[in-house]
Amino acid sequence: MWVRNIIILLTTAAFMEFVAWFTHKYIMHGLLWFLHRDHHIKTSKGFLEDNDFFFLLFAIPGIVLIYYGVDNPAHDIRLWIGLGITLYGFLYFTVHDIFIHQRFKWLTRSNNSYLKAIRKAHKVHHKHLGKEDGECFGMLVVPKKYLSEQKKTK
Repeated sequence: MWVRNIIILLTTAAFMEFVAWFTHKYIMHGLLWFLHRDHHIKTSKGFLEDNDFFFLLFAIPGIVLIYYGVDNPAHDIRLWIGLGITLYGFLYFTVHDIFIHQRFKWLTRSNNSYLKAIRKAHKVHHKHLGKEDGECFGMLVVPKKYLSEQKKTK
């Protein structure tokens, strides 16, 4: 049972990369651009951005699933799906907010090709200041060309 639960957790976390990519490309750069815009065009609002409210879009389903699944952790897959969503949220916060955007001055240096490729892809994404013509909407799945670039520079 526990092996199944760990597989559900990891599969959910992996699937969230697609959910994040889809949401970023078609919702954040679409209908809800007015909330995401300040992530591309800096304003002087302070530490938080309007864009930071998107965490609710992902956190609320995770919290609800954990709440309803926690009474029977061995058998209720809602708990493990909720934990998978939450795991992805933790990875997103760590990679995007701490490692890429340096909101906290941790993880400031890395010689790892994969991590350098993540940074490069995100930089390419941010070179577009408008909602159109964007690229590299994912976070953990990096286009092959950026990985190849980083491996060549090692």
